[in-house]
Amino acid sequence: MILSVSRRTDIPAFYAEWFMERLRQKYVLVRNPFNIHSISRIPLTPENIDVIVFWTKNSKPIHKYLDEIDNLGYKYYFQYTITPYKKDMEENIQDKKEIIKSFQTLSAKLGSEKVILRYDPVILTSSYNTAYHKKAFEKLCRHLNGYTKKIIISFIDYYNNTYDNIKSHNIYNITNEDMYIIAENFAETADKYNLKIESCAEQIDLEKFGINHGKCIDDELIEKITGYKIKAGKNGQRISCGCIKCIDIGEYNTCLHKCLYCYANINKDTAFKNYKMHNKFSPLLIGDVDTLKDKIIERNIKDTKSLKQNNSIEDFISQ
Repeated sequence: MILSVSRRTDIPAFYAEWFMERLRQKYVLVRNPFNIHSISRIPLTPENIDVIVFWTKNSKPIHKYLDEIDNLGYKYYFQYTITPYKKDMEENIQDKKEIIKSFQTLSAKLGSEKVILRYDPVILTSSYNTAYHKKAFEKLCRHLNGYTKKIIISFIDYYNNTYDNIKSHNIYNITNEDMYIIAENFAETADKYNLKIESCAEQIDLEKFGINHGKCIDDELIEKITGYKIKAGKNGQRISCGCIKCIDIGEYNTCLHKCLYCYANINKDTAFKNYKMHNKFSPLLIGDVDTLKDKIIERNIKDTKSLKQNNSIEDFISQ
């Protein structure tokens, strides 16, 4: 099993202590986002988790737990987002200089291959235009030169809540021509710093700039980290997403960064209201189990077992 921690919220930044308690207890409960009273029980052992993929905009709160995670026997890597936006777009993001320092510290400990930079999403306005992004991207590459090997980029998607949150900011519709200009600028800069760029869930073909479709949940990287071959199907969430299957333990409407472009939060008030219900000792990220209303179901063992390929003759024949 690949454990995603988490696309739905920033667990390393806001819920690191809770996550460590779940690893110590070796299980977690996750609400179904479409039926809040349906809860999955997911085992969290080093034997069934091949790799943990952390998603964050501020890894510092979890740094103090990394040695314990290592000692418990878990393997992991980070998808680390750093964007060039100011408080008008990201009201509660930590100072970018401190974020870059945390990225550098994390990379120094884990190695540059295990800390992947995300420049995500690209947003265009009169202030955040292509020239602005070109300058910001070059500055970021300069600061993180040697601290990462790969950058993942994407362009903003307009979900209903995303549009409602940012419509007053006069966001431009990004055209294919805009994407080509940005991709060419980014590719030239990345080449200067010997960095690889991949796109995240983008249908547009940017290969002529040396930018391939990426896999954030990346089986090739996971095999390098684990030291063994894995067998996993495609994620299937979006047509242009190249990720392999994973289990995400986060919960929507719980991230406190207040990023207006975020698809995972309806609005900042809902997120803060939910955060007040967080109990670091609960097996649920938000709230506690209601024994009268909630139904806990063991997640199917096919979803939670290790993806390590078995080299037995029987498995070889069945492939």
